[in-house]
Amino acid sequence: MVIDFHTHILPPSFRDQRRVLRERDATFAGLFKRDNAPVATAEELVAAMDKDGVATSVVQGYGWSDQTIARESNDYLLEAAVRFPGRLVPFCSVNPVWGDDAAIEVERCVAHGARGIGELHPTTQGLDLANEPYLDPVMTLAQQHGLPVVVHGSEPVGHTYDGKGDVTPDKLLSFINRYPGATIVCAHWGGGLLFYELMPEVRKALVNVYFDTAATSFLYRRQVFPTAIQAAGAEKLLFGSDYPLLSARRVVNEAKAALQEAGLDDSLQQAILHDNAARLLMIGA
Repeated sequence: MVIDFHTHILPPSFRDQRRVLRERDATFAGLFKRDNAPVATAEELVAAMDKDGVATSVVQGYGWSDQTIARESNDYLLEAAVRFPGRLVPFCSVNPVWGDDAAIEVERCVAHGARGIGELHPTTQGLDLANEPYLDPVMTLAQQHGLPVVVHGSEPVGHTYDGKGDVTPDKLLSFINRYPGATIVCAHWGGGLLFYELMPEVRKALVNVYFDTAATSFLYRRQVFPTAIQAAGAEKLLFGSDYPLLSARRVVNEAKAALQEAGLDDSLQQAILHDNAARLLMIGA
């Protein structure tokens, strides 16, 4: 069984409104510069899940900057989860810069079934993770409701790509240190923050932090999986594909191959592909 912790779906109308949405929302403009950038609906995601052997997917927003777009996207995620019970777990997208409006939107979404917050895209949302007090209301609510908060991570080296941003490991660590009681998921291996768990003081700071594997195939060789287990432990890893950017099957196959090559126990594979996410989301509890 597989739980995909990092997928994205959009209202069908967004597919035909790219030019307008680029003008209105900085995150959309950064991620969907190309007209052929992949987008998917709930129905397309569930069909892909059935094909790839995924039991449940977390559906996330893209870290919107425009409140109206965010609300429409959130409504779609919440509605999709109702239509596909047990298959889709909705998170809500807000921008803490909105102040009280961000907290109100979190409360509204939680009341309608949201199970987490994310994905935050600090670069295009104009968030300073280390210094801005406007993060406090949203992060307080996250802790009160037990909501994981997913934050985009950016590698300080390597190739550029649409939406990469500048949320490097040092910025993520500053954010994590501000909210030690929050459950934070650093997307895309945390831009490499995971590997700093080899430093004792960083490992201590990351006690409530998870890392997802979203977009692995575009970022690292598959040996990243056993290397990450050595650095941080399998219990800190959450399988994520970043669908529709990548299929779940492709990333699952890379993970399985790498773990088998490294001679690691099948229980570690099960933890990454399912058990850690099930525990965090209380699926089957």
